[in-house]
Amino acid sequence: MKLIIAMIQPHKLPDVKKALYDAEVYKMTVTNALGCGQQRGYTETYRGVIHEVNLLKKVRLEIAVNEDFVEPTINAIIKGARTGNIGDGKIFILELGECIRIRTGDKGPEAIG
Repeated sequence: MKLIIAMIQPHKLPDVKKALYDAEVYKMTVTNALGCGQQRGYTETYRGVIHEVNLLKKVRLEIAVNEDFVEPTINAIIKGARTGNIGDGKIFILELGECIRIRTGDKGPEAIG
């Protein structure tokens, strides 16, 4: 079992969701986030005052998958999120120690589904 965490551009979320659905990955958690990476933000002027914006809007996806869905999930996220520009995002893959479905008490791979 793996936990896949992806940080993507907000406007790419519909494309990533479609690619995940095409790969038969339907379960995910989506959270709005702020962050910066290599692009380091930007500056803007408001009423003559320069403001540096270094925390940009991102979307965080969290997807728990069984071993046979790891590669299809990663490929779907890349397919949906890639523009080829700085700021496309990152994917983190973590080992998932345990998963329990609250409704039934299922544990392990059966709980992920």
